[in-house]
Amino acid sequence: MNGLYDEFRIAVHSVWNRRWLALAVAWGLCLLGWLIVALIPNSYESQARLSVEMQSILSDKVGVDARERKKNMERVKETLASTINLEKVVRGTALNQSVSTDRELAGKVEMLRKNIEIKSEKDNLFEIIATSSASNFSDAENAVLARDIVQKMIDIFVEENLSGDRVETSQTIKFLDAQLAQREKELQEAEQKRVQFETENLGLLPGVGSISQRMEAARAELSQIDSQLSQASGSLAALNGQLAGTPPTIATPGFGGAGGGAGAQLAQAEAKLASARARGWTDGHPDIVAMKAEIAALRVQAAREPAGGGGGYRTPNPAYSSLQSMRAERQASVAALQARKNALQSDMAQLASKQTLEPGVAAEMSRINRDHEVLKAQYDKLLTDREQIKLRGQVESETDSVKFQVIDPPSSPRSPAAPNRPLLLAMVLLVGIGGGVGSAFAMGQLQTSYPTADKLAKASGLPVIGSVSQILTSAQRAVRKKNLRLFYGTSGGLFGVFGLLMIVEFIQRGMVA
Repeated sequence: MNGLYDEFRIAVHSVWNRRWLALAVAWGLCLLGWLIVALIPNSYESQARLSVEMQSILSDKVGVDARERKKNMERVKETLASTINLEKVVRGTALNQSVSTDRELAGKVEMLRKNIEIKSEKDNLFEIIATSSASNFSDAENAVLARDIVQKMIDIFVEENLSGDRVETSQTIKFLDAQLAQREKELQEAEQKRVQFETENLGLLPGVGSISQRMEAARAELSQIDSQLSQASGSLAALNGQLAGTPPTIATPGFGGAGGGAGAQLAQAEAKLASARARGWTDGHPDIVAMKAEIAALRVQAAREPAGGGGGYRTPNPAYSSLQSMRAERQASVAALQARKNALQSDMAQLASKQTLEPGVAAEMSRINRDHEVLKAQYDKLLTDREQIKLRGQVESETDSVKFQVIDPPSSPRSPAAPNRPLLLAMVLLVGIGGGVGSAFAMGQLQTSYPTADKLAKASGLPVIGSVSQILTSAQRAVRKKNLRLFYGTSGGLFGVFGLLMIVEFIQRGMVA
């Protein structure tokens, strides 16, 4: 321990002997350091916190998703420090006073990009921090400028989230309206093309009234007409047979006769038979069978009567006339059925000739319908999207779907955030003192002197008999005291300058406040 203590005493003595060197180095370092600290511009920092609350009662019902809103806010936060927004900040603050060219504007924008920080503390809390250290502004102006920058950033943040969505909604609706107008025009052209194609190829298109269906209908009708024609021809042949066996005239008794002979009764029976058949009775009807038997018997009796017997005369047979009328109707029916059959056969021949064109026409019609359906689906979807976006825009503009609240307004800085000038001044003082002491100590190590007899003995390897203390005269002591007072005064002046600088610093801070 004694050795260490001796070394410490030797070091202190070495420095003390070179105290003027140490003081000069300390003054030089302190003055230089304090000058550098004085040249560092003060940076004033302002900060604010913003809360964003999302209302989802009505918004969710119309498709305004909270997650989409949060994503939009994250996007706005990321683009908040874009060049366009920073140019708005420059134009809206005192920075615009020193901007006259685009180059100067770009320089201010880059400076703001470095001095603005946006933090997301929680899901709905944002913090905006701005620092101002413009060299052409005073400390008070820099403090106000930092607060104005934060306020402008808040305004831009709110504007981008509110009016930005409205502008985007308006642009989207405008785009959809243009697309709807174009789709509507294309849809009208497709409808006109389809109507024109249907008109030009009527009867060749698939569906109701197509060639295949018309052919099937014609075949079915032709089959029915063949059946009806066969029945009508058979009925006409039967009538012709009956008409051949019916006499055109019948014998009528004279006025003095005994109530008429077999001829008159035969005529009456045939008339009854013709009347019954005219009513639609068939030959299997019991009354028809009875009438035929009666007529056969009367014909035998009439054949046995003498000619002109009973004093009667010949008259037209009513049954014959009725059968002739029925035969004319049957002939007309057969002719009509035959004409309809011929017409159907002619139509089927024409349809058969067109049927070869039907597949190509059907394919073209399918393509036209498909294009029309695609355009119709696109038009309906665009119309639905436009109405939904329009409703969302009305909800966002007429209701508070997003509520912004400034929790902490932009702060007005009273002291510079950087640099910490009192600490730097104190550090410069310590460095100056340390540099002076170090310089004196280093100088003592470089000079070949021995502060004690032991040091001399160790260095020479020879025994030292003794040492002589320094003896000062009265005049020398007076000079030494004077030099000590000068040294103490100069040293005190160093601390006085430090104290003066600290006072000036706090006075400047008070002026900013």
